[in-house]
Amino acid sequence: MVVTDIRQQFPILGRTVKGKPLVYFDNAATSQKPQSVIDALSHYYAHYNANIHRGIHTLAEEATHAYEAARFAVQEFIGAAEVEEIIFTRGTTEGINLVAYTWGRQNIAAGDEIIISGMEHHSNIVPWQIVCEEKNAILKVIPVKDNGELDMDAYKSLLSSKTKLVSIVQVSNSLGTVNPVKEMIGAAHEVGAKVLVDGAQSAVHLDIDVQDMDCDFFAFSGHKVYGPTGIGALYGKKELLENMPVFQGGGEMIREVTFEKTTYNDLPYKYEAGTPNIADTIALKTALDFIKDTGKESIRKHEAELLAYATAQLQAIPGLTIIGQAGNKVSLVSFVIDGVHPQDMGVLLDNMGIAVRTGHHCTQPLMKRFGIPGTIRASFAVYNQKEEIDVLIAGLHKAIKMLT
Repeated sequence: MVVTDIRQQFPILGRTVKGKPLVYFDNAATSQKPQSVIDALSHYYAHYNANIHRGIHTLAEEATHAYEAARFAVQEFIGAAEVEEIIFTRGTTEGINLVAYTWGRQNIAAGDEIIISGMEHHSNIVPWQIVCEEKNAILKVIPVKDNGELDMDAYKSLLSSKTKLVSIVQVSNSLGTVNPVKEMIGAAHEVGAKVLVDGAQSAVHLDIDVQDMDCDFFAFSGHKVYGPTGIGALYGKKELLENMPVFQGGGEMIREVTFEKTTYNDLPYKYEAGTPNIADTIALKTALDFIKDTGKESIRKHEAELLAYATAQLQAIPGLTIIGQAGNKVSLVSFVIDGVHPQDMGVLLDNMGIAVRTGHHCTQPLMKRFGIPGTIRASFAVYNQKEEIDVLIAGLHKAIKMLT
């Protein structure tokens, strides 16, 4: 894998910001898109824009074929047993909400317990709070240790016959921590609980095999895997999906409608009401093809080198503290600097053409646990280079002098 060749596939990397070459280190929020993904979007609209599934004309058939090809691509990407287990959503957030409002409302009762962790994104906290409030159930939280890892002993002590669901992030968006989800799933299943895995951050970095993992649900977003925004996928074990109530009503999710009764469609269409996000779904396949062609092992090796290099350089800056130093991390480093507010640093770095994320990263309870308002987060992707990290380090030194 030659990074300079990879970079040539991403047109946005050639632009300038505030007169400086763009250094893009906000990949955990959203990754940039290769030209092939951009072309897939425009090609659909220019050549075979049509609604899918029910049309018999050529454009409709071509669009349907491309749309369903994307479903097979997602099945392969995450290792699902059957293509019917793949439901297209707007992203991880909608996938989690779908499970909460269908399986959750159907299976959670008063006194039942749902377990999440202290490092969850708000999208994996709020839906379960809503369910627990409605059902008079109890939400329990796995503590986070000082190094940014989950307290696994505490997790196992939380599990009981009352546990009905564990909903856990595979990779923390704020810390980069890779959680031992396979072990956690096995422990949850021993007490009869189901497990949802939030794969928003893991899908682009780790090899995902939902069958080997044995999770009951898995959700991820297209825009974090070099694909478009507004598209993602939810995996669910077929027997669970078949027995869950519907999520939204409308076209496509029905088999027959009368004023007296409606019968619902088979999987996966039961959960895909209305005209879907056809163009972005088709382009999602192109993004997954990019990852497959580049090779996840090559991507991981490159990103690990970036993480090690950045970590060493950052640790040498006086007054800088890295938040989250787990033994197993993806290419993300989150840090604070004595006497510097993260937002102020973010503004100054942007003036130098450097894009980082600052704030609480939609993990306010995690920030509270560490006693900080937020962090400065630099997250790396396949197209980033060590030379860009050097630019970041120089920018930090310059900004620190200005702010302290």
